[in-house]
Formats: sequence, C-alpha cells, structure tokens
Amino acid sequence: MYAEIAIPLNVHQTFTYRLPDAIAGNAKPGARVLVPFGRQLLTGYIVDLHETLEEMGQTEESFEIKEVEELFDLEPLVTPELLDLTKWIADYYYAPWGETIKSSLPAGINSEAEALLTITEAGRQALAEAKAKRPQLAAKMEALEFIAQNDQTPMSELVKQFDKPKAAAISRELQKSNFVMVKRQLQAATVKAKKQQAVRLLQQVPSEGKPLNAQQQKVIALLAESAEPIALSELTELADASPSVIRTLEKRGCVEVFAREIRRDPLAHMPQSQHPSQKGGDFDLTLTDKQQSALAEIAAKLDEDKYAAFLLHGVTGSGKTEIYIRAMRATLDKGKSALMLVPEISLTPMFARRLRAHFGDAVAILHSSLSDGERLDEWNRLRRGDARVCIGARSGVFAPMQNIGLIVVDEEHEASYKQDETPRYHGRDTAIMRAHQAGAVIILGSATPSMETFHNAHTGKYQYLKLDERIGGRQLAAVEIVDMRQVFNRHGKQQVFSDEMKQAVLKNAERGEQTLVLLNRRGFSASLICRSCGHRAGCPNCDVGLTFHKIESRLICHYCNHQERVPRQCPTCQGAFIYYVGEGTEQIEALLKELYPQMRISRLDRDTTRRRGAFEKLLNEFASGDIDLMVGTQMIAKGHDFPNVTLVCVISVDAGLSMPDFRAAERTFQLLTQVAGRAGRGDKPGKVIIQSYHTEHYALEFAKEQNYEKFYAREIHFRQNMHYPPFVALINVLIKNTDFGKAAYLASEIAQRIKAADAERVLKVLGPAPAPLARLKGEHRLQVLIKTRYRRQAREALDAAMLGLKDAQQDLRPVTIEVDPVNLM
Repeated sequence: MYAEIAIPLNVHQTFTYRLPDAIAGNAKPGARVLVPFGRQLLTGYIVDLHETLEEMGQTEESFEIKEVEELFDLEPLVTPELLDLTKWIADYYYAPWGETIKSSLPAGINSEAEALLTITEAGRQALAEAKAKRPQLAAKMEALEFIAQNDQTPMSELVKQFDKPKAAAISRELQKSNFVMVKRQLQAATVKAKKQQAVRLLQQVPSEGKPLNAQQQKVIALLAESAEPIALSELTELADASPSVIRTLEKRGCVEVFAREIRRDPLAHMPQSQHPSQKGGDFDLTLTDKQQSALAEIAAKLDEDKYAAFLLHGVTGSGKTEIYIRAMRATLDKGKSALMLVPEISLTPMFARRLRAHFGDAVAILHSSLSDGERLDEWNRLRRGDARVCIGARSGVFAPMQNIGLIVVDEEHEASYKQDETPRYHGRDTAIMRAHQAGAVIILGSATPSMETFHNAHTGKYQYLKLDERIGGRQLAAVEIVDMRQVFNRHGKQQVFSDEMKQAVLKNAERGEQTLVLLNRRGFSASLICRSCGHRAGCPNCDVGLTFHKIESRLICHYCNHQERVPRQCPTCQGAFIYYVGEGTEQIEALLKELYPQMRISRLDRDTTRRRGAFEKLLNEFASGDIDLMVGTQMIAKGHDFPNVTLVCVISVDAGLSMPDFRAAERTFQLLTQVAGRAGRGDKPGKVIIQSYHTEHYALEFAKEQNYEKFYAREIHFRQNMHYPPFVALINVLIKNTDFGKAAYLASEIAQRIKAADAERVLKVLGPAPAPLARLKGEHRLQVLIKTRYRRQAREALDAAMLGLKDAQQDLRPVTIEVDPVNLM
C-alpha cells in the first residue's frame, strides 16, 4: 500500500511513501503520519491511498520510496470535506497543500520530531585535545562541551545557547566530523485535552467495616443529591473536607475518583445575557415585511437541500442579524449545522453571546486569539457534533462540522477576510466554495457590499435580497460634511476639530447622549519632523515614518515594530525645533479631554485592547453608559449596536482617499457608511459629521446620502474603463530581498517568463515595479501584476514561469504569489 502525502512546507507537490503492513490496514485519507523528509522527520497528511505504484503513474525504479514511520490517527483529523476544500484552496490560491491542511487544524495539535545530539567517543577525544591546547574554546568545541554535559541534548537547547543559524551550522559541522550522533524523537503535541479529578458515587454504605463518620456521610450525601459526578476540588469545598476523606471513601469502595476531560470555555469569563428577541425559546420580535420576505426566500432554498447564494443587502440597523439567527434556527430544525463568519476577532464574543442566548451550549467559537487549549476544545466539540452552530473569524471557515446546511458571512466586504500569509485565501470566497461543495445555502450580508459581490448579484450569480429601511421606521442618521479648507480660512491656521464638531459634541453630552469619534490612525502623531533641516524620523527597516506614541514615549513603526526613544534634538542638525505632524487617536483623546473635562472619554484601538478581555470591557462600559465619548480607529465602525449613540464624528478620511490603491474610494465609502450606521440606532435621531479637505470626492458625496447604488454606478464605470476587478482577475507576484539587485533581477525574470508563456496573448503583465511600500522589514519589494479575464491561462503561464525558474536552480523563497489581492500596498 502506498500513500500520497502532503508535507507542511513550501512545496507545491505531494510525495509518495510506502505504508508498512502494520499501518496499512488503518491508514485513511486525512490522517496524520510521521515521515522522513530529507534529514528530518515531519508530520504529513495522507491525501490519497493506492495499492500499486502503477495507479499513480510511477515505478519502483523511478525513485527511492521511503516508508511512513508512524500513523497518528485511527480516525482522520481532516474530514473528506475539508480535504477537498484545502485542495481547492491550494490550487486556486497557489498555496502548498500541506501548509493549507496544517492551517485548517488547531494550533499545537501536530506532533513534531526533534533532533537529539549525543557526543561520540571521537568527539570526547577531540574535546579533551582542544581543552589541553587552549582554555578558551572555539564556538564549535564550546558547543561540543555543552552536548557532552547534557546527555542527548535537544537541538532546541543548542539553539538557546547559540543563535539559530549558528547552532544549525555547528550541528552540521559536528556531525560531518563524526563528533556527535543524531537521533530523532517524537515530541508530544503541545496542546492536549484538559483533565480534572472528579468523584462519582458507587454505594452509600460500605460493605464492611466501621460506620462512616460525619464528614464522610456529608460527602456521600452531596454525591447522592447530584445526578452527575462532582469535581474533587469542588466536593472538598462543599463538604468542608480534606482530599484524604474522599481517598478513604475510595478505599472503602463507596466512591470512585477518576480523571475526566473538561471544556475550556472561551466565554466563561464573560457575562451571559439573554437577548430581548429570544425569551423562553420563542422569538418575540416581529419581523418587518421585508425581513419576512427575505427570510422566506432563504427558507425555501434551505428546504431544497442544495447550494444557493444570497446577497443580503441591508442598510445599517435594518435587522440582518435577526434574519441570520432565524435562518440558523430553521437549519438546526432540519438536523443540519450552521456556520457564521464575522470579519474581526473582536466581534466574535458579542455575536457569540447573542447566539448562545438563542441556541445555548450548541454554539462553539473558533478564531486565532483563543488559547490553544480553548481552540482545541471548541474544535473537538464541533468535530463530535456536540456543537452545531459555529461562529468565528476568517479561520472559522475550516470548522470540522458535519452536514452543514447554512453559512453566513457577515460584513462580507471587509478586507480582513483575506489572509495575509500562506495560504493567502479569502474567507468569504472560501466559504462560498465550501457551501457549494456541501450543497448548503450561503448568505453574504452587508450594508456596503464589495464591488465584486454586488456585480455577481447583478449578473444573477447570487440571489439579491434588499432591506432598505431600518427597524421601527427609524431614519438613517443625517450626515454633514465640513470643509476643513473653510475652517482653516476662518481661523487662519489648521484646526483638528471644526466649530461644528465641537458644538455638536457639547450639545450631545448635555442631552445625556453618547458620541463616537473616528480617526483611522493610532498613536499620538503620525510623524516627527525637524523644522530646521526637514529631517523626518523614519524606520531603518521600512520606507515609512515612525509614529509617536506619547504614553510609551516611543517612536514606533507600525509595520515591523521597530522602536526608538523620542529625540530631544534633531539627530541630523542637532536643532531643538522638533515638530509632531498629523494626529492619531491617542492625541485626539488627549485633546478632547482638555476640551471637555467634565466628560468621561475613552479610546478603542489596538494599543488599548492588547490585553485579553480589554476590548469587551471597554464596549461593556460604553454600552452601560459609563463612557460618554469613545475615540477609536475603524474598530468602532463595525457591527456595534449602541442605542444611545446619536452622534458620530469622523476627524479625517483624506489619508485613506489618497492611498495608491484602486480600492481607496470603495474602502472610504464603506468605512464612512458603516460608521454612520452606528448613530441613531435607538429611538433618538442620529447625526454624523465628516471633516475633510476633499469634500467634492464622490465617495464622500454618496456616503453623505448613504446611497450605495449611486456609488456603485460611479465606481463600476471606473473599474470597467481601467480594467480592474470585477471585470478582470488580478494576480500579484511580490518579490522580496534584502539585496535590491537580486530582487530586481528575479522580478525581471519572472515578468519575462510569464509573458513568454502567454501563448494566446490574453494576459496583461505590469511591472516589475517597486511596491507602494517599497521596503518593509529590511527587504526591498517589487511587484509583477497580472491582469486577465482568463484565470486558467494566467495560472498556466505562472506555473510555466515558476517551473522554468525552479529548473534553472533559482531560489524562489523570496517570491509571494497572491491571487485576488485586496491590498496592493
């Protein structure tokens, strides 16, 4: 028996291994195995099985076939459905299949092999001779002495003593000299099920011996009252007894102490609240006619048990979430499971609590910010079918659920659904493919759909459902755009806050209503400049300026996290005139506290929410009215429902509009419309103030009207004329290298080979050219951009180009290929 195995490395192929007889009978696709790969042992994944090599188009003579060392899973971890999905991702997004499978599994579940180093007799002799010659040992002998002092030294310990590249080089040299022997040992998985000591009742009275004392009788009584076993720690506390009392009862045959698995609940630390629309198991909210109509169309497709895709286009506050929940209920009533994706990890607790109010413990959460243990427990609950509703961020699309009937992608337009490291999949598009493979219904919901999704709805690829009114007949917030050029003329200098904004904030506070202030840039100031010589504090690793963070009193790069002390004088001319340019959320918070000392003001951005639970704490304080005004980045614009928020102020959108990206207008319109939707969601009317120096831009004009259709009509015309998505597909080939010359050479080679492979001349190959962010983390970055209406031909040309470079022994590690990029920076 032979296995086709995907290895979690950057290799775009699978490998053939022989299965020993002891393993062959139990091996199944989707199971993990330990295999030799080069000089190391790796965890791989069986993706197919064959009885003969001829079935695979191979022969015994064609290459050496190694044997599988160990089979980890009798029941495969990767279901056939997820095996198909990861294969599609690998093919579509030009990603290694093994890495894609690995990313679909919980972190820490894979066992790894570690090298153990043991000194040989020749090594001991060489070490003794080296010590006799000189007391100060060279690095090689120093490492050998360390190995001699530690029997079977793990390679990881050697790395701790020396840096990683140096340790690896020394290890190779010692092996070559026959001074050390290397054997590999399998490490246990880094995360396992959590166990707890529990006690169950066997008999209330011992079969022989003296009667039970008072404490023992109390323990027995507590266990008799409980239908379930009780945790040992809890039982000792309830009975006010020591563990020895329970151990004595165990010896006398009255109780059994055993280890049981317990669940690490990600929401255990959060207060659980019942949503007003769900009381006693019944839905009490009455749907509007348009909600009812949309739900009826979705329910009809759920009854057909086949794939269908909907775009639910609803203005902010129109009740999209209520439709999601009722569609989930209909799905569960049919005996199927439901998956919901949200764009931000920070939104999952809020939605999870709402889903728990409806579906109880049937809800599981999956996202990358859970601890490894929590994620494993939730993943196992889904795999066993204990949880039939899953909510998660992008990686939730890999939830190991059986019999999926419904997938919901909320705020489908969000760029955060795109993974920015291998495999570079799009969560929304992957969810669509998963629904297609499972014969499930998928709902893509948004108040501001992506251009691609709305275009697909227009062309009939998706069914279009529209909710154009807010719940309860509430009006959309009134939007006012303030021209900051006029504010400048009025005051004779630049102003952070317009008079209109300052007056509106004050009046709002006097009415006891809350305010949100948006600025999509964290930190105190965007950059530091010397007024004498013009020196700008820049990152030494990236072509960007350093941002001043006042609380830390540091200059920080938001790309590589390089940090510097704030200089007292200019490092170039030693001038004392240091000037801070551009505001960040930290400065806006400080300025507002000066303006309104009587108001309770807080800030919500990545800097204030690093600690676990900080995001939920701030939102709960704001929701309960303990905060009058919240300053934040785009984190405050998404999905929140605060009935007492009646004013939203946007400090500036000009930086976003000026980005060198064809999606700049779309992102700006979406951000403004989404944040405007946070105002007036209760019974009181809402107001939005947007400050800008480019008030005539159509993204602002249509955001003021909150008119998506007009924006789409204008933007789609631009996209069609300029040959951008949705009319063409894009593939971005990014080449990175610390040596600009090497990066430029490789980029030129790739561009030429792609053009040469385009026999039908259906590709437009742009570049190579420097990326907008031409240097990041010490690496020069060049781009080759492919535009085409023909995906298959583009993939074939790209395959041919990369294969040709590989055959020419070209190092392709600096090359990143991104299909359907959402960010070209």
